[in-house]
Amino acid sequence: MFSRGALSAIFFSTLALVGCGSASDAPPAAKVQPTVRVALVGTTAASPMMQAIGTAVWRQETPLGFTSDGQISRILVNEGDLVRRGQLLATLDTTPIAAELSVAQAEARRSQSELARLAHLHRNGWVTKQRLEAAQAASEVSAAQVRARRFAVQTAQVIAPSSGVVLARLAEPTQVIAKGSPVLVIGETDGGYVIRVPVNDRVAASLTMGEPALVRFEALGATPLQGRIVEIGGRARQTTGTFDVEISLPNAPGLRSGMIGTATLAISPRGAAPAITLPAIAILSPRAGEGLVYVVDASGTARLRQVTLGTTSDAGVEVLSGVKTGERIALSGFDKIRDGMRVNVVTRTP
Repeated sequence: MFSRGALSAIFFSTLALVGCGSASDAPPAAKVQPTVRVALVGTTAASPMMQAIGTAVWRQETPLGFTSDGQISRILVNEGDLVRRGQLLATLDTTPIAAELSVAQAEARRSQSELARLAHLHRNGWVTKQRLEAAQAASEVSAAQVRARRFAVQTAQVIAPSSGVVLARLAEPTQVIAKGSPVLVIGETDGGYVIRVPVNDRVAASLTMGEPALVRFEALGATPLQGRIVEIGGRARQTTGTFDVEISLPNAPGLRSGMIGTATLAISPRGAAPAITLPAIAILSPRAGEGLVYVVDASGTARLRQVTLGTTSDAGVEVLSGVKTGERIALSGFDKIRDGMRVNVVTRTP
């Protein structure tokens, strides 16, 4: 028989053994792994797009002027007038030019007569060969002066080089003008319209001649015009550092020089590797062209990695280095995962 004290001791000892056995035999609690969505890294199939605002102009805007100094006699057209090829547009007062031609012709006749006289004397041995050669040179100079003055008379008028429209009238009758100074500016219809947009050096280097572009003018409605890149500036503007890109435009009702439009351009670097683009939500702490992403390996471990960033567009953020095609990038769960943590993966294709 056990006393009451002995029974109590045995009871508590048994409880202690049972408790120890339960603690040691129970399986450890499993660590909960966060579930994250990931995207497979791939290259962008379509070229990124960018927009630029520019002005519609005639592709060939030709300044016209006179080839000699003089006083304007007549200007026969005004701004906005339609002109045809070969049409007379303006004339100079030819009185002084014609007088100069008369003087040159008289000098040419005198030089020719002197040359003939000296040639006769030279044949008889009365003058030296050097004097004869000097007379020949003077005769040639006089003949050249006649040709120059005759050309000035013939070009004392402005003729339309092509059919088009008068864009600017820069002078008025009775005004004295220097040779080469523009009097009229003609937009030649043979070249059609273009929109001229400024772009930075990176975009200019990425554009391709002949590539299509969409151009929208608010004044013409919502329907865009289909154009093509016909010129990429070879030199940047000194004031802005931008390059002018010209996009040809089809003939559209209502289109006028000076209208403001928006061009949508496809940027497709020639010779460059296809770009890698990630959703913007995958980039952590973006700053100064750099950022961080979580790369999830085959074992499900998330590793923090630094990447170099490029341009941002509607398609996402361009990644220049740091990830490779086929890798998995975390898109969610950033508040729960840490570098080196195992995660449950839900894959989606960006």
